[in-house]
Amino acid sequence: MTEGDPIARRLRDYGFVRGEPVRLVGRGPIGADPLLVQIGFTRFALRRAEAARVIVEKSA
Repeated sequence: MTEGDPIARRLRDYGFVRGEPVRLVGRGPIGADPLLVQIGFTRFALRRAEAARVIVEKSA
């Protein structure tokens, strides 16, 4: 995530940090906004433009 990006900074504050597992829980109608993601026991609804700021690696 970009340091100067206020949305990326807000996502980090919410717990979107390196090494933290993120799970896609659901999607809006016909694969559109919002995306429902989960970190730990907390769920967040993110627009695709917000979710695009999160770098995800597939776990084994």
